[in-house]
Amino acid sequence: MKKTLTFASIHFTIAFTVAYLLTGDIIIGSMIAMLEPSVNTVAFYFHERTWNEISSLQKLARNAKIKTTSFAIVHFSVAFSVVYLLTGDAFVGGIMAAIEPTINTFAYYFHEKIWLGKQDQKTNWLCAH
Repeated sequence: MKKTLTFASIHFTIAFTVAYLLTGDIIIGSMIAMLEPSVNTVAFYFHERTWNEISSLQKLARNAKIKTTSFAIVHFSVAFSVVYLLTGDAFVGGIMAAIEPTINTFAYYFHEKIWLGKQDQKTNWLCAH
């Protein structure tokens, strides 16, 4: 759960910044920033569960690039849907879906690398060779 919460905080910050810059409206920007990351945080949780529970994916999970690509597809879909539903504008939804998830995909990649490093440190410490 710590991993999900740390990613959520990064995601909220990026979503608000992009939404506000696109709309120029602090209220709509705030609504998008609250809803889009919330929906994506739930999607992130289920994405993690899926990758942890399906044996064929567990083998690929050590590759941050493959796992990041998988989450990026989920993220693009959620971003477009939420922004389109809030603004009624497919163009703004499309721009938001292109920009915000792209920035968050890079953030996700580095977030994943940090968590993999922490996992490796914990494993190495427990082995104590």
